[in-house]
Amino acid sequence: MPITSSPSRRDFLGQSVRWTAAGGLLAAGLGQASAATASSSPATGPDRPAAALPHQDHYLLRNVRLEEGFIREDDEIVATRTGLYDISVRDGNIDQLTAAGQGDASLPSWDAQNALLLPATQDMHIHLDKTFYGGPWQAPRPRQGKTIMDMIAREQVLIPQLLPHSQARAEALIALLHARGSTRARSHCNIDPVSGLKSLEHLQAALARHPDFPCEIVAFPQHGLLHSQVDGLMREAMQHGVGYVGGLDPTNVDGAMEKSLDAMFQIALDYQRGVDIHLHETSPAGVAAIHYMIDTVAKNPQLKGRVTLSHGFALATLDGAALDKIIEGLAEQQFSVASTLPIGKLTMPIPQLQAAGVKVMTGTDSVIDHWSPFGTGSMLEKANLYAQLYRGSDEFSLSRALAIATDDRLPLSAQGERQWPAPGDEASMMLVSASCSAEAVARISPVVATFSRGKPVFALPPA
Repeated sequence: MPITSSPSRRDFLGQSVRWTAAGGLLAAGLGQASAATASSSPATGPDRPAAALPHQDHYLLRNVRLEEGFIREDDEIVATRTGLYDISVRDGNIDQLTAAGQGDASLPSWDAQNALLLPATQDMHIHLDKTFYGGPWQAPRPRQGKTIMDMIAREQVLIPQLLPHSQARAEALIALLHARGSTRARSHCNIDPVSGLKSLEHLQAALARHPDFPCEIVAFPQHGLLHSQVDGLMREAMQHGVGYVGGLDPTNVDGAMEKSLDAMFQIALDYQRGVDIHLHETSPAGVAAIHYMIDTVAKNPQLKGRVTLSHGFALATLDGAALDKIIEGLAEQQFSVASTLPIGKLTMPIPQLQAAGVKVMTGTDSVIDHWSPFGTGSMLEKANLYAQLYRGSDEFSLSRALAIATDDRLPLSAQGERQWPAPGDEASMMLVSASCSAEAVARISPVVATFSRGKPVFALPPA
């Protein structure tokens, strides 16, 4: 039910949204993206030191803004109605929602000061193991005239330079993702002759230090599964608990499309793992590779629903019946697609994939490395790009665009009924300085605080 009237957008933007618990969180070693220090003031009234909250299984968020429904004029959605609530979190889940000011005053509490609560985002295609982030500025070398084999040769020189710092930089990236509202990821990790399993060991060590950041790992033969002869290393990676078998451009890199794909799928079958393959190829060979993968999954039903096509740029070269046929195959074999939402000539057919029931995910790919320096770690930014490319600029379309970044979780249903949060939902969520999800997507609103399964993992410093 409505709790309080929504402020006008001008009034809301004029308010300073502050997160009063930030200092204590940062003192507890959380929110590494900020340099704020903890307040030493004693607790007074119902609020207690924020540093105590990570050690509590039950606490209260006060004055949280939630979406309640759409506002219509002449049957058009023109705005979003919101209200203020107190939300209790217990054992990592949403416990109760009450009107603002009516929450259990005996609980440790934080004042969200009208910040909007949204589902946490997920970065479903990133390389945490090899990054310049956290180190000195370093731009990629010029790419003009360079082939992927040239980039691989460059990486063979670079990887030994990155390895001594790779665990610390992976942890820095995790902190950045938390600061941007993400609490879950899928990371590709190099398996190559240069690093052996060292990149994997460093990444797993980094993740072990951040149990509040669940992350699937893909063993990624960046230098080619056949070209670099790493079938044995890939199998060792499976024995180290890696969840996905990766692959890379079977024609352009390995020079043998069927043999490369067969080797990749055989590892997945032998170890009962999923597959997540980088496919950048835009030639007819890229289209042929997708068809071959669809046929392989059809012949091996245990792979159905367990294959992700990352990038899949060949899809952007198709239209008409050819595109419809390949999307039908992807949908029938329950492929998912992980896209960075490229702009320019390679505009991916994302709406067609989604309409056919193909799950589409997005990710940053890289924040800054020898491939690209432009990543921010923000999945809200990806939702913004998705809206610009495909959805549109109206209130309803912007609100729907958030789903690509949140594993399809949205506060409101298409009919305008609140469906999140509800008691029992996992409390992986973010507070943002916005009046509604449409504004958060359109303006890429600042994240005020992030919670992973109820645990606060990032907060802005107090104003």
